[in-house]
Amino acid sequence: MTVWNSRRPVFETDERGTHLNTAWEGHRRFAYDLVCHMLPGKIVELGTYYGASHFAFCQAVKDHGLATVCYAVDTWLGDQHSGLYDESIYQSVQSSSSTYYSGISHLLRMTFDEALLQFADRSIDLLHIDGLHTYEAVKHDYESWLPKLADNGVILFHDIAAMQDDFGVHRLWGELQMQYYAVQFEHSYGLGILMPKGCSPVTSYMHANWNAIKPMYP
Repeated sequence: MTVWNSRRPVFETDERGTHLNTAWEGHRRFAYDLVCHMLPGKIVELGTYYGASHFAFCQAVKDHGLATVCYAVDTWLGDQHSGLYDESIYQSVQSSSSTYYSGISHLLRMTFDEALLQFADRSIDLLHIDGLHTYEAVKHDYESWLPKLADNGVILFHDIAAMQDDFGVHRLWGELQMQYYAVQFEHSYGLGILMPKGCSPVTSYMHANWNAIKPMYP
């Protein structure tokens, strides 16, 4: 790999507004490009809400004819940080999933711990953790799902720059980025990109050239 290309995708879910006014909206282009460069076989995200991140992954898979399978794990009930969800949120996500990304998008309506049984160890290439944001909760999610991550896999942590209330993702991120290859965005509440099981040629390039890549995603 000699260059990182930034694309200008057209997200099919925009017409439904499923991503609007969500904290993840500012990271969708990077998520799309990351999938295009990584070519992951399996993507799993923990915490989906309206689907801004999940559908960014799915759009990349669809546009480029990838064999990637994308899983979204969420109860769609809400938690102490997001508040309780109205059932219409899940219905909207389910409709977009079946309408635009049939065969690519798979919704698992269950807890993160329940979903662990659905995945073999070392089977997930890209893992996105965006559930309950207390330090204890995100650490539990990280530690329980780490065995599922493939060699040279990538973990995304949202809200690493959120300091309000009892949000603790920034605390865990501060610990992990000192131990492993890591890069980060500060905008849109922050996104951490962690490579805890080594780097592939793509992620090695991304890490080495982060100062040039990062400005592509303001």
